[in-house]
Amino acid sequence: MANSMALSVELAHATATGPRETNEDFVAAATPDGALLLNKGIVAAIADGVSGLNHGREAAEYSVRGLLADYYATPDSWHTQHALTKVLQSLNRWVISQAQQRREVAGMATTLTALVLQGARYTLAHVGDSRAYLLRDGVLRQLSFDHVWDRPNMRHVLKRAIGLDTTLNIDFAEGELRVDDVFVLITDGVWGALSDATIQDTLRYHPEASTAAQALVDDAIAANGADNASALVMRILGVGEDGLQQLVSARSVLMPPPRLKVGQTVDDFRVDALLHESAATIVYRATDLVNQREVVLKTLTPERGETVAERSALAHEEWLARRAVARFFPQVLAVPSERQSALYYLQTWHAGRTLKTAIDAGQHLTVPEELAWAIKLARALGALHRRGILHRDVKPDNIHIGSDGELRLLDFGVALSVDDADEIRDRAGTPSYLAPEYFAAGGVAPAIRGDLYAAGVSLYYALTRKYPYGEIEPFQTPVFGEPVPPTRYRPDIPVWFESVIMKAIQRKSDLRFETAEELVLALEAGAARPLTALGFTPLLQRGPLAKWQAVALVSIVFNLLLLFLLLMR
Repeated sequence: MANSMALSVELAHATATGPRETNEDFVAAATPDGALLLNKGIVAAIADGVSGLNHGREAAEYSVRGLLADYYATPDSWHTQHALTKVLQSLNRWVISQAQQRREVAGMATTLTALVLQGARYTLAHVGDSRAYLLRDGVLRQLSFDHVWDRPNMRHVLKRAIGLDTTLNIDFAEGELRVDDVFVLITDGVWGALSDATIQDTLRYHPEASTAAQALVDDAIAANGADNASALVMRILGVGEDGLQQLVSARSVLMPPPRLKVGQTVDDFRVDALLHESAATIVYRATDLVNQREVVLKTLTPERGETVAERSALAHEEWLARRAVARFFPQVLAVPSERQSALYYLQTWHAGRTLKTAIDAGQHLTVPEELAWAIKLARALGALHRRGILHRDVKPDNIHIGSDGELRLLDFGVALSVDDADEIRDRAGTPSYLAPEYFAAGGVAPAIRGDLYAAGVSLYYALTRKYPYGEIEPFQTPVFGEPVPPTRYRPDIPVWFESVIMKAIQRKSDLRFETAEELVLALEAGAARPLTALGFTPLLQRGPLAKWQAVALVSIVFNLLLLFLLLMR
């Protein structure tokens, strides 16, 4: 299902020093193609440097160039606003650090107004008093708000700018794109000299982006503008679709194939084995007869494939799996749209077996073997989390030990983008591996520490064949007591290793590892830098009832001691 629509723009900019000695404005844009255009979009930005010693240009240029470079390096699964926030906060810290380290640039800062055009929507990020406008159907509308003091003699003094304060507050705006929309980004050297009505008339009179940008700058200089003048104009020629939305649209019109038997084919993929079937999905090992390679083919059961919601969910799973580009995960394989006639997606096939299969087969894992897999599992989760994805179903069934020695995390069926997690309160995953907070009334948002808890339970189970809090059935609402130390079942586990596992499976999330990288460091440090052993919770901290039970017990013991002393007299 090829996409006939693609985002395209006509873009141009102009800048002039004006009456100033130097030009401290900076304007730039990035117009990628292919996957970057689909997943990240087009970025344009304008900045007006601020400094009494003419170092504002350095802040402006660094901020714009840094934004254009770093934004495209953020994970595709990150929401656009989230990606822009992370990048701009980092740039703000850099500008502040330079001002602190170099006396000659003290006080340098910059405004920044950036526009991301992605698919069929735009996202504006803004700080300072540069401006963004949208001309739609001949009517001009200001999209940004000036961050200046609202006093007659201070209207050119910035309240917000990159480099002005350690806390950077960014304004965001979003909206849909339409063909023939015209966006314009300008510094105060333009809007301070020209009225909104003049800007609107100029854009109407000059339909080409290049002539419009130059006309705005020339008109500002001719109007005796007192500052550098810069303008960037973008006209929307074609509107596309978002990466995920495009995939969902393409998949929603396809239906899953009927249940396939060994030897049957779909789109020249021959089924060699049934790997797994659940109520919702079927996973086959197949041979691509066109490219002569083994693949994994995942689809919906015919019953679940009847609903658009289920088909969209599989498309979302595929989209997240595409983002997980690392050796710790099977890689999604592209299928030419003209070849794919049914609903499924492909991943690379790797010989080996899951950790659960090895355990069920009676394989005894030594402590060194378990430690090696533990480090690889923690690194895999770190790679996933850095891409902004929560797995939510870490367990031995989904931990694949390859014949090539690699560990790979399988099954993104309930995975989520970190940006979507705050909206979710479902209890996805396997109950015995779910963190205690997920069983709370009303639920909690999925989080990184939930994945790390599940990893800890997986390590515990692989060593002991037991669950630290007992096995939990789907219909149960468990009460979490004190976890049983794994050395009770495996005395050969070193104390430091037990401490790492016990920290990972703590009932309270704030007592666990905060990141996968922290878990990796603890595992690699080993006995050289052991964690403080985590013992049982003291009785007086377990709750009001336990507290009074302890008081009563002490009282009884004390009275018995007094009685004994009286009888001995």
